[in-house]
Amino acid sequence: MRVGRLEQRDIESRVRALGDRFHNLDLGGVRTAPAHFLGDYPRDFWRCIENTIPWDLRGKTVLDVGCNAGFFSIEMKRRGADRVVGIDSDDRYLAQARLATEIAGAEVELRKLDVYDVAELGEKFDLVLFMGVLYHLRHPLLALDLLREHVARDLLLVQTLLRGNVDPPREWDEDYPFEETSVFDDPRWPKMHFVEREYAHDWTNWWIPNRACAAAMICSAGFTVMQNPMPQVFVCRVAERWKDAGAVYPSRGAR
Repeated sequence: MRVGRLEQRDIESRVRALGDRFHNLDLGGVRTAPAHFLGDYPRDFWRCIENTIPWDLRGKTVLDVGCNAGFFSIEMKRRGADRVVGIDSDDRYLAQARLATEIAGAEVELRKLDVYDVAELGEKFDLVLFMGVLYHLRHPLLALDLLREHVARDLLLVQTLLRGNVDPPREWDEDYPFEETSVFDDPRWPKMHFVEREYAHDWTNWWIPNRACAAAMICSAGFTVMQNPMPQVFVCRVAERWKDAGAVYPSRGAR
């Protein structure tokens, strides 16, 4: 089989030369992670949520934060997005994404950039993908603040690992007296689990929220959760913040 000017054996060789992958893509008949522990990931996962964002992205710009091997960036180009930018801090993932987008014929701009440095992009995007990144960050709320401040114009799609209670978030009072402690023992209260060393043999798993905590952090950063189609997926829209304060606004003074 030939893809463009590449024979399938050439694709196979180039895929294997770039090491293990987290995205199982079909590149000209070559599966990049056929033995993935999650099955056909992320394709099977994507089929569960693909209707949560517009199918027609013509005229739209997309930022894929933590693009990994490029699966979601390629999907956005297939929906007609005018421009897709994928960023990642890992050189190996970026090399994998370059190969994948080349073979798929998807025009995606790939840049080595950390989520904490998204202001360097100097622009806002109609859709920001933040898939499988939050729990790998030492400063997850800061990252959400920065996305809201610097790159999110309208929609944000978040997927995160969850642990603890995954019941739908409930309404809580806006304030509690100092003497109130019982709410913190409620398993539905927003909670983050800190991993000091490793979780699932991965030292980059730092903070793992429960479902309520993920939603609360997203809202605190200045987004509205429009859909929560599965516990770990949040379809969000830029909104006003409840409080105009946070880690990225020290110049506005303490409250």
